[in-house]
Amino acid sequence: MKRGEWSSKDLEQIREQGLQVETVEEQIFVFQQGAPYADLDRPCTVGDGIKRLADEELDAYIRAYEKAISSREVIKFVPASGAATRMFKALLKVAGEHSVVNFEDLCAEKKAQDAENDEACEFMEKVDQFAFYAALAEKMHQNGLDAEKLRQQGDFTPLLNFLLTEKGLDYAATPKGLILFHRYADGPRTSFEEHLVEAAAYSRDGNTICRLHFTVSPEHQNRFENLLEEKCQNYEQAYGLRYEVNFSTQSPATDTIAVDMENRPFRDSEGRLVFRPGGHGALIANLNDLGADLIFIKNIDNVVPDRLKKENHLWKKALGGYLVKLEKQIRRFQQQLAGSPARVSDLDEAAAFVEKDLGVRLPDYFRDASTDRKKAFLSDRLNRPLRVCGMVPSTGEPGGGPFWVRDKEGGLSVQIVESAQIDPDSASQQKIAKGLTHFNPVDIVASLRDAGGRQFDLHRFVDDQAVFISVKSKDGKDLKALEHPGLWNGAMARWNTVFVEVPLITFNPVKTVNDLLRKEHQV
Repeated sequence: MKRGEWSSKDLEQIREQGLQVETVEEQIFVFQQGAPYADLDRPCTVGDGIKRLADEELDAYIRAYEKAISSREVIKFVPASGAATRMFKALLKVAGEHSVVNFEDLCAEKKAQDAENDEACEFMEKVDQFAFYAALAEKMHQNGLDAEKLRQQGDFTPLLNFLLTEKGLDYAATPKGLILFHRYADGPRTSFEEHLVEAAAYSRDGNTICRLHFTVSPEHQNRFENLLEEKCQNYEQAYGLRYEVNFSTQSPATDTIAVDMENRPFRDSEGRLVFRPGGHGALIANLNDLGADLIFIKNIDNVVPDRLKKENHLWKKALGGYLVKLEKQIRRFQQQLAGSPARVSDLDEAAAFVEKDLGVRLPDYFRDASTDRKKAFLSDRLNRPLRVCGMVPSTGEPGGGPFWVRDKEGGLSVQIVESAQIDPDSASQQKIAKGLTHFNPVDIVASLRDAGGRQFDLHRFVDDQAVFISVKSKDGKDLKALEHPGLWNGAMARWNTVFVEVPLITFNPVKTVNDLLRKEHQV
């Protein structure tokens, strides 16, 4: 769409969104051209892109992290803005299709391959096992209803109503961070609280300050802050520390324009342009604003009850210790290369480190390049944000995984790639994808400052081409949505990246409400 084709109302709306017309037009051009796919070379496997730590190494890295943290500022960064609507998708479907939801009738009409119907039946059968059941029963009691009696009678119409809507807990519109996940003798905890407890074990500094940062949606920030105020002092006393917890929201200026299936700006029933959130990749701006030193990144729903936390804590420390080791090696090579002229032996040693330890294949020209050109390449390659990413053995979970990926210049590096970034029409690329042995659980520790202690400008290391295009709907009409390069995909594509195998016990996501019935989430 050309500038002259925008109406004055369009231009005003674009400005109110905090966007430039040129930016919106560039987004439309991406829709027209199509998002480029990743060029996979092969999956990363143990010994070929993924490091497996021996027991003695694990202990050494844990000690290294515990020593380093006394003089480092650590922050735990948790994306927590998404509502739990998808978590309750099956229950919303059943409630929408049935004016009366009766347990026996619903489960008697089980349909072939109707996973959502089965999921709803399992939920109703075991509803009293959820950590939020007592709160649900109390809400209903306040309105003259007996949840337990209704459950035993199989009448789930009011239970679902009070669970999902604003009449009760309003969980279908509540962020995952505010949903009660686990039961304890002294009361249930939300996933937000579980992150506070977990961070106390590995994210406190030498002054016993424990820092966390949550990205939340503006309409729910007050609820997070109120919960923090209510619970913070109890956890501080229990763990002998002081919390510094901050919140940020995703800027509307990171939203992207939606288009129809002909790549024309999509408009709502009133003729206004439709903008959609640009995905979690937009949070690179929030991360950049933290001014962090060491940072752990973990999703809001990947938490476990206290009985399983110890092993999770050990692996967080091990990843942190491995990062500290790599960081020291990088600093040593940077110091050696700072000399003029650089010694051939130093160049060779640094090149071997970049290739073997940082997973970057040297460019074809490197072997015959001049000393100055080799030094320039290595210096640039070392002077980047560093991240160590835990990778769990694949269990068939949908999502991203570790691959060796070619760039436009023919270089090769390890990257986290989402399934949406892989060409569905390429038999060779799909064959490579099927060979994946590990999965990305979003278990990352990163170093964001350079050798002089200055924070990197993280925007410089984004692959702006690694965008996502998906098909959504609004008002019954299909539209195309554009997402920025994913936070741990394209937004970190030009970081130095290292993959380390971690055990499955460190990955316990809650994608559907029934995931809370898994033994890992039951106390």
